[in-house]
Formats: sequence, structure tokens, C-alpha cells
Amino acid sequence: MHQRILMRAKKGPFDVYAPEETFERNWIGDNNGNLVFSHAAHKLLRTTTAQITSTEFKIDLRDADKINEQYDVYVIPLANAFRRSYAHRVAAMTKLIERLKIPVVVLGVGVQTNVAGDREYLRPIDDVVSRFVRAVLERSHSIGVRGEITESYLRTLGFSAVDVIGCPSMFLHGDSLRVEKRKEFLTPHDRVALTISPYVKSMAEVVSAHHQRYPNLRYLPQDLKTLGTLLYGDAPADRGKTSAIPVHTSHPLFTEDKVRMFVDPWTWMEYLSGFDFAFGTRIHGTITALVAGTPGYLFAHDSRTLELARYFDIPHRVMADVPADVDAADLYAEADYTALNNGHKARFETMLAFLAKHDLGHAFADGDSATRFDEQVRATTFPPAVRPAGATGSDVLLERVQWLRDHNRRLLTEVETLKQQELRTRVRQAVGGRVRRLLNR
Repeated sequence: MHQRILMRAKKGPFDVYAPEETFERNWIGDNNGNLVFSHAAHKLLRTTTAQITSTEFKIDLRDADKINEQYDVYVIPLANAFRRSYAHRVAAMTKLIERLKIPVVVLGVGVQTNVAGDREYLRPIDDVVSRFVRAVLERSHSIGVRGEITESYLRTLGFSAVDVIGCPSMFLHGDSLRVEKRKEFLTPHDRVALTISPYVKSMAEVVSAHHQRYPNLRYLPQDLKTLGTLLYGDAPADRGKTSAIPVHTSHPLFTEDKVRMFVDPWTWMEYLSGFDFAFGTRIHGTITALVAGTPGYLFAHDSRTLELARYFDIPHRVMADVPADVDAADLYAEADYTALNNGHKARFETMLAFLAKHDLGHAFADGDSATRFDEQVRATTFPPAVRPAGATGSDVLLERVQWLRDHNRRLLTEVETLKQQELRTRVRQAVGGRVRRLLNR
């Protein structure tokens, strides 16, 4: 008997969209790190008896009856959903969950506050989070959270059925994960990947120093706005602007063709597998490097990044403790992956126990399901990295212009169709009103 799983995911792991389409319809859900954990969850649960459908992040209360009829379980992989700026979406999710009669399983939700776990900062979302957790636990044995900070927060709200399970992204290869340094020292000519959260302004000096010191440095952005900047140049409001953080086309990393962005996890991992070291503020940028076998190092700048680094023993420093003159070579020398490697199997067993508790199977115990998933990945042609427009070939740019032209034509057709529908509606309303007036004479 097949288990019909509805999964909260922006897209399925084998859905292929061009970068232009990805930007237009936001197929990365604002940050391509979303794809890393949702696709890992997809692989984890993709057994021969599981049918998985992605929600595309859509939430519509009118779909509740259909979900109850068509699916056996609703699986929700989440990142830092318990944050003030996301409360309205959590509230919308809650309303849908409250209408569901099927089990609801949350895979690794996290809270976002400062690295000290500031409780007062979270007060405004207490009620929203409580209602969400209550709705989940009425349909689930427990809620899976990313780390001890989130666990502590939920316990202060009065919930005890909380399991710390980390993030599915680290279990892309099941219990197999080994990160080793390939060389004793990091030299200036080694390949170094950098991740940056544009709002962490203290990264400016780090970026500048490493751009000068490491000629083979590459910046791997993750946000939707930067994807648009790579594809089409600066947005109108940003034209002519400069910044020490690489957010505009005027930045040296853009002008020197040292920026690469991926719209699928698999090409991203393959690219990172050729690097000697990756570091920066992005947790899933770091995790993507680690699961690709590349030593990674995190600058934890809030609770959501810190608790995952602690749980998985990812080498890290709190951002406030990172000096402006920090050197990747020193981070590389400092990084120790012993605890990450040695503790991985136990952490994977914790994840499996959570799945078993919620009657979910997993691909790694289902014959060659995990292997077949990887084979399908290799057989799928995903778009290559998006580079700065100035370094992009004329053939690719021509395809981009043609895509925009075709897209514009489609939009014009849709507008014309809507106009015709509105006109017909007005005519019907006018005629109907006139007929009623005649009949009432």
C-alpha cells in the first residue's frame, strides 16, 4: 500500500526551471538554501511505497478537504520559521493544519533570535508559535526542532513533546558523511568559497581582505534579489550604487566574474566538491559544502545558525567573535571535523527514530531507493551556475532576451484575456440589470 505524502517544498528535486523562470516565479522560496533541506527530506522519504507531492509553498484553506482525501500525511520541513518577520505565514499554516484530519509531521523547525537566545525578543510571537505547535501536536506524537535553543523556547511555552533532530540537509547521504581536509595548510592560491548574508554588515572587511588575498575566491550568493542582479543587472533603485558587501554589479567580485549562484542543490554541491574550503555566515551554504565533502566553517550570527552548528558539531565561531582581519587559512587550520564525523551516525539514528515514531519509512532501508534517487539526479540536466551578466556568453544572453520577450508576450495575452473576461462580465451585468428593470415595470 502506498503512503501518499504531501510535503511542504517549493519544488520537487527533479523539477527543472531555467534561472529566469526561477527568478520570475521564485522557485527557490527567497533563498536557495530552502531547496537543500527540502530535497534532502524528499530523498530521505522517497521509498518504493511513498508518493510525494510538493506544495510549492502554497497555503489555501479551501484545499483542506482535498488534502484530507488525497493524502495520508502532511510533512513540513521548516527552517527558521519561528521568527517575527515570518509570523503571518506561520499563522496561515496553522489555520490550514487546524482543518486537517491527517497526521502532520514537522521536520526540524528553528527559532530565530540572537545567539544568546534572547527570550524577550520572541515574546511577540509566543501566541502564534503556541497555536502552531498545539495544532501540530494534536496530529503528531512530537514536533521535530533543529536544536537546543528552539527546544528550550518551546518548553518555556509549555510543550514537552519536542525532539531535537537537526536538519534533514545533513542526512542527504544517510549515515555516510565524512569531511576531511585534503591538504595540511590552506594557501592563497587554493580554491575558497565564501557565503555572505547581505544584512551582516560586519562581513564587509572580511570580504575585502579575502578578495585581495585569495585570487581563486568565489562568492556563492543564495538570495533571490542577487539572482535577479546576476541575470539582469542592478534593480532600478540600486543602479549606480556601491557597497562593500557584494550586492551590486559594481562590486569587484561581480566585475571580476567571481560570483556563482545555483538554482538547484545538485549543481551547487558538485561545484563545491572542487573547492578546498568554504566559510561564511550562511548555514546551508556551509552544509552544502560539508555534504559535498568540502571542509566548511560557519560564522554563527543568530540562534538558528548557532544551534545547528552546535548540534552537528560544525566548526564555527560566533560572528561577534570574528575579528575583521580573520584569515581563511587560520579558520582552516582551526577546523576539526572529528566530532562532526564521529557523531553523524548517532544523529542519523535520532532522525530515523523520529521518522519511525511518526510511521514514516526512509529510503536508506528500502532496498536501493536512495541509490536510484542519486542515479535520477545524475540523469537530470540542471541549469549551470548563474554568473554576472558581464561574463556571460552572448548565446546565453540572447536566450535570456528571448525568454523575456516570450514571457512579456504571455503576460500581454493574459492581460488581454482578463480584459475580455471583465468586459463580458460587465456586459452581462448591464444586460441583466436592464432586463430586470424592464420586467419590474
